Amino acid sequence: VQLQASGGGLVQAGGSLRLSCAASGFTLDYYAIGWFRQAPGKEREGVSCISSSGGSTYYADSVKGRFTISRDNAKNTVYLQMNSLKPEDTAVYYCAAENTIVVVTTCRRNEYDYWGQGTLDTVSS
Repeated sequence: VQLQASGGGLVQAGGSLRLSCAASGFTLDYYAIGWFRQAPGKEREGVSCISSSGGSTYYADSVKGRFTISRDNAKNTVYLQMNSLKPEDTAVYYCAAENTIVVVTTCRRNEYDYWGQGTLDTVSS
C-alpha cells in the first residue's frame, strides 16, 4: 500500500491549493482516506476524512467552509481543495488510508494504518 501526496507549495494568505493523494499498488475504492497535518512543534491533527463511497465526510472546525475533500475512484485519487488559506494552515500535510472504516464520523490519526509521505504547505501573511 503506497500513497503519494502532492500539491503543496507556497501561497499567500487568502489563496488556494489543491492537494492530491494518489494510490499505487492497490485501489482506493475500499478505503477511507484522511488528510492530516502537522505544524512545527505541534501534534499531527485530522483535517478532513472521507469514506470509501464518499458518502460521509468529516472536517475539523478550523477548516470547515474553506476546505473540501473529494475523491475520484476512477483516478485512484483523493483531493483536498483548500481555499481562503491562512498562515495557521501552514503545515506538512499527509494522507492516510484505512479499509475498516465504513462511515466517517471522526478523523483521528490512530484510526488509519497506511500513510503517505507529507507535502509541505506554507501560507505567507
